[in-house]
Amino acid sequence: MGARTIPSHPLLVCEGHGTRNKRGGGGNRQVVEEQVELGTAADTATSEMRARWWRQAGRIVQPGIPGFSPQTQTRPPRHGTPPAPPGATGGAALGNSGSALPNLSASLSAAIQASDIFNSSLKPVPRPFPALALHSLLLPPPGYTPMLRLTTKRLGVTVTRTTTMAPTRNLSATAAKKSDKPLYASQDSIPHLPVPRLASTLAKYSESILPYQDREQFAESSKKIREFAESDFGHELQKRLQDRAAEKPSWISEWWNHDAYMGYRGRIVPEVNYFYIHKKGSNKGASQTEWASQLVRAVVEFKGLVDSEKLEPEKGKAGPLCMASYKYLFNATRIPTPGADVPKAFDKNLNHIVVLRNNRYFKIDVAGRSASEIAKAMEEVKQIADKSAGLPIGALCADNRDVWQQARDHILSISDKNKKAIETIDSSILLVCLDNVKATNDTERAWEYWAGGLTQSPEGKGQNRWFDKHEIIVDSEANSGFNGEHSMLDGTPTLRLNEFILASLDKGVIPLELPENERAKGELKPEEITFDLDQKAKDDITKSQKGFGEEMAKQDLTMVTFTGYGKSLIKQFKVSPDAWAQIVKQLAFYRLKGRPGTCYESCQTRKFLLGRTEVIRTVSNELRAFLEAMTDPKCSDEKRAKLFRAACARHSQYSAWAANAQGVDRHLYGLKKLIKEGEEVPAMFQDPIFAKSSHWELSTSQLTSKYLDGWGYGEVVADGYGMSYAIHDGKLCWGITTLNGDAKEMAQALQDAAEELKNVMTRAAEQEKSKL
Repeated sequence: MGARTIPSHPLLVCEGHGTRNKRGGGGNRQVVEEQVELGTAADTATSEMRARWWRQAGRIVQPGIPGFSPQTQTRPPRHGTPPAPPGATGGAALGNSGSALPNLSASLSAAIQASDIFNSSLKPVPRPFPALALHSLLLPPPGYTPMLRLTTKRLGVTVTRTTTMAPTRNLSATAAKKSDKPLYASQDSIPHLPVPRLASTLAKYSESILPYQDREQFAESSKKIREFAESDFGHELQKRLQDRAAEKPSWISEWWNHDAYMGYRGRIVPEVNYFYIHKKGSNKGASQTEWASQLVRAVVEFKGLVDSEKLEPEKGKAGPLCMASYKYLFNATRIPTPGADVPKAFDKNLNHIVVLRNNRYFKIDVAGRSASEIAKAMEEVKQIADKSAGLPIGALCADNRDVWQQARDHILSISDKNKKAIETIDSSILLVCLDNVKATNDTERAWEYWAGGLTQSPEGKGQNRWFDKHEIIVDSEANSGFNGEHSMLDGTPTLRLNEFILASLDKGVIPLELPENERAKGELKPEEITFDLDQKAKDDITKSQKGFGEEMAKQDLTMVTFTGYGKSLIKQFKVSPDAWAQIVKQLAFYRLKGRPGTCYESCQTRKFLLGRTEVIRTVSNELRAFLEAMTDPKCSDEKRAKLFRAACARHSQYSAWAANAQGVDRHLYGLKKLIKEGEEVPAMFQDPIFAKSSHWELSTSQLTSKYLDGWGYGEVVADGYGMSYAIHDGKLCWGITTLNGDAKEMAQALQDAAEELKNVMTRAAEQEKSKL
């Protein structure tokens, strides 16, 4: 399907350049303003600090940020590929192998002996390594390039993307833009995912577990880390990983896609899929079928850009991002097979969607069709389906993947008709679900787009859905949302799709009615997809739907919007909005539980070939010190503010590491994967803190878009919370999921924490000002 030329589209402008309207001759030049900022370094780090970094290399660096301890705190370089700092112990010894571990034993021993590590109240907690040793241990490997976030504002449309996932971080804010450069042209130039230095990862890991341990526990864990660091086996595992990296496009891609997605045998809802809530009022008064048809027309335009490879590749400041996952955006599915699912991408020239209504399925070919033709066909679907409901065969997709595989194989074995029916669904562009429900608030809409139904009740769960594919969902009031299938692509491609269709329709730049010479011939009629089902198949469907309803009834979900302030006010305090939002979550958790919560923040790594995500470990010693200060009535607001700024800066440093594939979790995952059967698992991996520090009580991811009223996903551990969030100029938004039954309590705690933090920072600023 070829890409159409859309005149004067504010989202189809190449960055930094104007464009000409090929139909209109002269065209309109679009103004593009770019603001480049370090997406993961502390907003509080001044230009003076950056300039001083290499002047002071090899010595203790004291950033110009209140609350930093000059004896203990170091900061990484913000730009370039730095050489080893002069005088840094072991910098040269690390070399390219990444195996040598300079002074690691001494560093760990020194950390254990530092008694004030375990007295964190009212001051930053020292690093578990002396500053100079930590500086050399955390030195980036050759080829390190800091990842920048690019924020782009375009005339008429502003797309804010400070994400996600699930939903990633550090994404160039490019929406769909026409370009002569093919979509995948930069793939060969994208660097491979690096293997971090073993010393660096162990230093970061050691520091990341300290907030959860007392003195004795940390001493024992440090001993195990030291043993692994000094062992021949630790070096051997590092070498195995480096050898794998030299042989494959990505050393982690196959493993991660299998272990995190395809090999997972639980339910993909609630555990894997995610949902977007489209901005209320986007339909501008259109009916359900009118709005659904307009969304489809916009999808067809975006698909044309992808299929023709004329969609502008996403870019960060450091270079292009990997676009390989776009091959699974349309005409693709996940198929359950024994032991693991497999992804399948179909012929991109297939141009049909599947429309669901009342558990009945209809094929509609949409190539060369105007919105009015599609809407008419959808009205016919409603008239047919509303006469009698079908069996919720799609509920099978919501069951355990092995259960679904067996049920699917049985259905396929019944008749060739069933094989054709399922292939028609699997190969479709995507699914459009026309629901016969009316949601009255964002929480009800979240339930609908996540699992079906409007509440926690089993009613409606798994109805009118097929979770193995992306789905656009439109309710009876023409409010819409999206359910994203997560296996082969993360949130950024689907966010780009959703922003494109909503922004394009909002600006009126999508041609809803095609010229006569571009329309397909003949009347558009829906074709119902039917199945031959025996009693076993019917029983399987009933059982799966019932089980899914019961499972989702255990879930608690609430969407919350805090309107007290947003990014605009946060930036007045000159700290990272993302760090602020993360610390609000930790303060809320601390107020409820009396301790920091183990927290995962998703960070995308698409600057590397086949990159997906890395973990930002958000709990630091600086954060712990701040949280304890907030519960100490004797602590002044000025002191709390200093500790808060230190925690923000540390969070941003962790974020910078993760964005450049220098985090902790993926590297340790890779090392552990390479332990062969019969080899003894090192004590470090068997240490309880290894599992505890990655038991993600808070699974968090930021995705901010003016075209979404919210988004969300399920918790990742039984006693935890899924906590999506968005940071708008004037509000903070969260989507909270949990099995704990206290989503509303957490929502209130978040709002209280947000207000409390603002008050502390405001009073501290006033006190500081009064001293001038």
